This record gives sequence, C-alpha cells and structure tokens, in this order.
Amino acid sequence: MDKDYFVHESSFVDAPSDIGKGTKIWHFCHVQQGAVIGEGCSLGQNVNVAGNVKIGRGCRIQNNVSIYEGVELEDYVFCGPSCVFTNDLTPRAKYPKGRAAYYRTLVKEGASIGANATVVCGHTVGRWALIASGAVVTSDVPDHALMAGVPARQIGWVCECGRPLKGAMECAACGRAYRLSGGELREAE
Repeated sequence: MDKDYFVHESSFVDAPSDIGKGTKIWHFCHVQQGAVIGEGCSLGQNVNVAGNVKIGRGCRIQNNVSIYEGVELEDYVFCGPSCVFTNDLTPRAKYPKGRAAYYRTLVKEGASIGANATVVCGHTVGRWALIASGAVVTSDVPDHALMAGVPARQIGWVCECGRPLKGAMECAACGRAYRLSGGELREAE
C-alpha cells in the first residue's frame, strides 16, 4: 500500500499509528504505536513521538525533540530544536508510576516553543503564544503571551504572525490589531 506521507529509511513508525497526508518524518525518528500526527507536519532529525500522543495539522517539530505521552499539540505548533516536554513531576527510576501518573500538557493552536525551552508537565500553552529559547514554563501561558526566562515570565504580547506587539497593540508586520480585555489579548473586530 502506498503511503501519502514520507518516512526516511532510517526512521521507524510503529503500527498502528495514524499519519496525515503530506507529513514528512526525517532521519532517525521514532513514531510509537498509537500516535496520531496530522496532515502536513514535519518532524526533523531524531524526533520521538510516544504512543497515544496527538499532534495536529501543520506542526513543525525541529531536531532532537521528544513528545511524551500526555502531551498534545494542536494545529500549527512550532517546537524549536531540542525543546523539552516532561510528563511526570516526580519521576523515580526505581519507582516507575506509569501512564496513570502522567500530567497532561496542551500546546494550543499556533504556539511556538523556542530552542532548548522546557515545558514542565501539567500546563497549557495558549494560542499563538511564543516561548523564548531556553525558557522554562512552570505555569499556564495566556494566549498571545511572550514568555522568557527561568522560570518563564510574561514580557509582552505577540501577534498571530509572531511579531511582538508594542504600544497601540497593532502589528507593524501584518496589520492585525488587538485589544486587552480582562487581562486577555483579543483580536480587534
């Protein structure tokens, strides 16, 4: 049976798994049984997708990223090189707890996680949020938030197109306008 996605010969895709049309899985990747990957995704070199993980459409996962069980990526999420997800707050090699102890981590539509950033399990990264390289996310991230540091703190807001917003909350690149309401950023109508 012909596949409508690409898997490099050095990679492994365990059956059953569900991989969307046009997805590309590059060198030395492993997609484990039960994983679901949407259409048009790209998995860079040495990406591991654990069983029962769900990845939406159009996601870009750069080199050396492991997406563990309990993590879900919605559509158009970007994971920078060597970013890290966790799924257990108190791991012990001698006392493994298994999947019943995994915390859920949700990365919402369009969010970007920079190179070498860490997302500690049990949190949600909001829509179109931008996590700076090297940041450590230890709490929920609002939609459109620009987060940096260890632990990550909000240092601003970003447009859907990825540009930081300044002053009047209008994007100089794409023209979208935003308004703050109740501490949340929303696109102006």
